Amino acid sequence: MPSLVILKQRLEEAELALHQLNTGAREVEVRVDDFGMTEFSEVNVRDLERYIAHLRQAIAHTEGKPRRRPILMRF
Repeated sequence: MPSLVILKQRLEEAELALHQLNTGAREVEVRVDDFGMTEFSEVNVRDLERYIAHLRQAIAHTEGKPRRRPILMRF
């Protein structure tokens, strides 16, 4: 698993990419260290949002924060 610093940097880049897409830029590139580059466009904003959620979860796990408890519904 990447270090906390790398995860936070990737999250910052992904959030910036999402912002650029939402404010009118058609395509955004996100570089991931030596692994290459990924392009996101308006069509796959959902994929970028899922990636951001994944990064947030990895950061929380690395920082030792507890996961959310399940919501139980009783009738």
